Amino acid sequence: MIGTPRTERRLVLKDFYAAFAPVCFTLLGLWLIVVQTRHAEWRWSSLHRRRAYAVSLHFSLPGLMSLLSLVDSTSTSLWRVSFAIVAGGGAVVLAAVRGPAPGRLGAVAFVVAIVLYALIAVIAIAPSSAHALGHSVRALRVEAVLLSAIVFLGANVAWLLLFENTTALRPDPVDAAV
Repeated sequence: MIGTPRTERRLVLKDFYAAFAPVCFTLLGLWLIVVQTRHAEWRWSSLHRRRAYAVSLHFSLPGLMSLLSLVDSTSTSLWRVSFAIVAGGGAVVLAAVRGPAPGRLGAVAFVVAIVLYALIAVIAIAPSSAHALGHSVRALRVEAVLLSAIVFLGANVAWLLLFENTTALRPDPVDAAV
């Protein structure tokens, strides 16, 4: 027996988030290994610590949103509130961290990630705003695409940071005093 189209859409998104959450946390774990291997170089640079933290947000926040969406996949209010809080917080924290990856590409990825988190928060607060993309577009699907883009940006920024040359780093005066 085939379910209703609405039931099938919820199932597809539930399946997406059930697969997406482990991907996000696996990438976070791999990033933590990178941070550990670069710790000796980055520990003296507050900029690199901020950058490393910003990358971790690219993986942990989408993972958290995915997990929260699975708590009760039939509750739109749980989805809306949790996505709005986490995405809004992600935009604010990324902006406060001020740690874009090196180069123009890194700076663009940083700004785009902030905008994507803000869009996710707006769509969670006002799901009808997703209809601007087309009448048949569902808010949860748009957010799934936006979250995927954030993770993609995070992987690219992680790559830029992994191969950034830091041999000329000296301890920050503030950090050396601590």
